[in-house]
This record gives sequence, C-alpha cells and structure tokens, in this order.
Amino acid sequence: MTLSCRRMRAICAAAAISILFGCSDGGGRVRPKVVPSASPSPSTVSASVSPTPAPAPAPAPFLELSVIGTSDLHGRITTLPRLGGFLTLLRAVRPVLLVDGGDMFQGTLESNGVEGEVVVAAYRGLGYDAVAIGNHEFDYGPVGPAAVAKAGQDAQGALRARAAQAKGAFPFLSANLRDATTGALPAWDNVAATRLVERGGLQVGIIGLSTESTPRTTMAANFAGLAVAPLAEVITTEAAALRTRGAQVVVVTAHAGGKCGKLDATAPDDLGSCDEREEIFEVARALPAGAVDVIVGGHTHQGVAHRVNGIAIVQSFANGKAFGRVDLTWDRAGKRLSAVKIFPPQSVEDDSYQGLQVVPEAAIEQLITPAVEAAAARRGEPLGVTLEGPLKRDYDAESALGNLIATLMLEAGADADIAITNGGGLRADLPAGPLTYGALYDAQPFDNRFARLTMTGRQLRALVKRNLGSTGGVLSLAGVTVEAVCVRAKLEVTLLRAAKGKKKAAPIADGDSLQILTSDFLATGGDDFGKADKAVIDEAGEPLREAVVARLRARGGTLRASEWLVPPRMVMPGKRPVRCKN
Repeated sequence: MTLSCRRMRAICAAAAISILFGCSDGGGRVRPKVVPSASPSPSTVSASVSPTPAPAPAPAPFLELSVIGTSDLHGRITTLPRLGGFLTLLRAVRPVLLVDGGDMFQGTLESNGVEGEVVVAAYRGLGYDAVAIGNHEFDYGPVGPAAVAKAGQDAQGALRARAAQAKGAFPFLSANLRDATTGALPAWDNVAATRLVERGGLQVGIIGLSTESTPRTTMAANFAGLAVAPLAEVITTEAAALRTRGAQVVVVTAHAGGKCGKLDATAPDDLGSCDEREEIFEVARALPAGAVDVIVGGHTHQGVAHRVNGIAIVQSFANGKAFGRVDLTWDRAGKRLSAVKIFPPQSVEDDSYQGLQVVPEAAIEQLITPAVEAAAARRGEPLGVTLEGPLKRDYDAESALGNLIATLMLEAGADADIAITNGGGLRADLPAGPLTYGALYDAQPFDNRFARLTMTGRQLRALVKRNLGSTGGVLSLAGVTVEAVCVRAKLEVTLLRAAKGKKKAAPIADGDSLQILTSDFLATGGDDFGKADKAVIDEAGEPLREAVVARLRARGGTLRASEWLVPPRMVMPGKRPVRCKN
C-alpha cells in the first residue's frame, strides 16, 4: 500500500527528510527531488530567445532495492497494521520487493473462521509481490467447514480459493509442487512457479518453493494427488530460465528454512551458530554459483541473517513478529550487484525505525477489524480453569502442555489405554491466569479428529524409539512412561504402564495389544508416525480440541506446570535426537 504524494510530503516535512528523498510514486519507486530554480528577472526573460533545452540527467550509476521477507504468519492478522507502518517508511525512500515464505493462514480464530480470506485481503493491501505455498496452506481442505474432503469435494479447494482471491495483486508460487500423475505444476488459477517483476529499474525474478516435507506435515488427505520435487534442482532450472528472460536479480521465497543462534549484522558469513543440516542451508550449498542472489526462508520458525554459498538468506521467526531485509545495490556499468547488505530480523513492535516513528497503517487496521470483532466473543470465553503459571510447549522435548493435552485426550477416550499427540500440533504456550477459549485455540488450532487404532507393544516401542532418534516433533504420551538407555551403542527402550486397578507400573510386553487414541493427522502418516491401515477416524465428531475444552471445564480449579512434568514421562540419555556412541 502506498501513500498519496500529498500525504507523503506531510510525513517528509515532519521528519525533515523531504529534501533528501523526495516522494515515492505508486509503485514504490522514488521520484527524484525537484529543486525549483530562482524566478527569472524581467531582463533575463526579454533577452532570451528560444532557450536550448537542458540535457536530460544521466541515469544514476547505481540502482537500489530492498528485499523484504516475511513468513509463517499463521493467521496473526493483528500484527499486519504495524508491518504496514514499516513498509510505508521504507517505500518512501527506496524501491521495495515484498515476498512471503508461506504458512499464512492456519492458526487463529480470526483467520481460520474465514479460511484465510482476511489474510489475503490484508496482503493485497500491503502490496505483496509474491507468496510461497506452505505445508499448512493445505490444512483447510475443501471450501467449507469440513477439514478433509468427502466424495465429490476438492481436497485443495480452500487453498485454490485463496489463490484466486489474490489474482491481480500477487501470485501463489511453488515451483516444486507437482501433479502426482502428470509431473506438471497443478493447473490452478493464479498459482505459478515463478514471477518476473520490475522494481526500481531492476528486473527481478522470483521463485516460490514448498518444503520437501510437505506430504508428511499436513493432512495426507488434503495433499492427495500431489507431490513435491527436490528443491535444489528446481531452483537451478527456474533461475536459469528467469535469467534468460532478463532477470538481473533472482530471489527465492521458500517455505523451507534454517536455524541460527546468533543474528549479527556485522558477521553474516559466520555460520558457527547455525545448524547447517537444515533444509534451506543444504539447498543453498547445492546451487550453482550466481544462480540465486537472495533467499527468504520459512517453515522452521527460526531466525536467519546469513550468507551461504554467496547467497543472502533471511528468515524472521513466526506469527508476524518480525520481517527480514536485504538491501541490494546494482552497478549499471558493471551489470552486477556491487553490494549486498543483510539485516537481522526487525521486530514490528518497535516504535521507530531508522530514526522515524512507525505509524500503523489505518487502512489495514480497518480491513482486519471485522474478522477480529467476529472472533472476539468466542476468544474471550472462560474455560473455568486458572493457570498458576504459563504451561509451555516444546517441539523437541517433553513439555507440560504436551503432557496435559495427552492426558485430557486419554480422559476423553475412556476405553483407550494410551493417548499420543505430537509436538508440532501445539502452536503456542498457555499463559498464566484464567484460561480462555482463544488462548487454547491458539495453542491447538488444528481441526484434527480423534483416531483409534490397535498396536502391539513391539509396534509402540518401535514408534517411540524412532521418535527419540528423530529431529521431528516429540510425541507426548499419556498412559505410558518411557525409559531409554544406551546399551553397547544401541538405544534400548522400555515402556511401562499400570494396568487398570493397579498402581504399580509394569513393562509392556511385545505381544501386548494396546488401544491407542491419537489424531487423524498422525494416524494417516503425519510426522513420520506411519500410516495405520485399520485406524478408525471419528470424521463426524467435533475437533479433538473441543474434547480438550470439555475436559478442562469439567476439571476446573488451578493447573500448575510442575504437576505435568514431575515425575517425567520420558527418561532418556541426553536430548533428542538421541545418539548412542561406541
């Protein structure tokens, strides 16, 4: 969204920058400032005949462009007016390319209630140039309340509706998304592999990507008929094609990310704090030199502001908290990038930016207000439980919140022996104080249904052992405890449970038959759980979250984090992923 020149001049005057920067046009490009000459004297006018036109100014030797990247909004639309305020300041002084790394919709009452429609409307207003398709863009399934498609419904209907809504403003991009039968990009309206745009006099190619883990990190039923191709080879092909079409700069916006502990603008080449096994780093190292200039990452909800294989990579956590920035300088004479400056993630909560006050965009605020107001009553509903302190989640390790949710699931399924949920299904901590429906929804936004299946003791132990050695989300368990030890460089796992009516726990034998209660996401193969062929899914029932709400209301009283972590339900040698050494 841009400002009128009149309004921009007012801002410029207040900030004392108008004489330095001039005013932006509607495309975010900076018009050169015009300094009026002194009025000619009468004698000068009478003496001048057919004045010679002044020569056109020479083009600037350098072109400037800021690449701004966001990702993993997950429906946190209330952060967007502040993002708009930052964009207004940036666009007043330099051209901007704005892209998003995916997972835009799923996650809040405000967004889920309209299947992400409000997010796309806001992104149109903010002036996005392109967005990547994330794994959670598939979560809504068909258009309407059903979480998965029934006979005759389009399993990707909700995603396709959002892409069509963005038409004319920005495309949804995923160069590696494939029709599983034909191997071609799905023929969906306003969904493409790449886009070529002009910004600030530069031809910029944009490639969109989806993580290769997409098939196992969304509902399998909603990804039916689709596949993903390897990222590096797709980027290599598409980047070359964009260069052939005239792209001077190539930017990748990817729902694939990394993780770095230190975000130091002065040392972007220091990768000592980065996990170089992360997907986007491996992809960057596999690319030919010069193929790509900038990557905007996502998916891992982490921060990155580094350079890998000569490529600037930025990623800015999740939930609309921050944005990434890379400034590019193009040398006209040398026909190359002469400078690349990488910025650490910028919080949108800051009140000023580079010495100027940030004013939230009123137009974006007005646009999101109906969705916020529609969800307000439901969000504020009390659940009759008070938390003495925060109940925190942990993607990698046993957590108070994970153990609580698993326990409430087991209580809801009285005939089950064991309940299992996954760390990736918990998206926010529960705050201290009276618990509301909105807080629980933020923690458990997915409309997963209960699934029941039978496992042997051997099968359950193999599942737990695989999860302990995995980098994926931890499994939270109720009705069983885990003891894992390294024996001669091998991980040995013992499962213990107390039979009904008995207090003392005993080991689960390989041949024991166990009734497992879990989610349809896990039962259909999500998070490498393994597809359960005979799982019974309660498709007609309410979301699993609503059963948790009912159990909380029945419990009442006060909850303390310590009661859900002591004693621990998992004892293991070190942290996940567990590695036993010789």
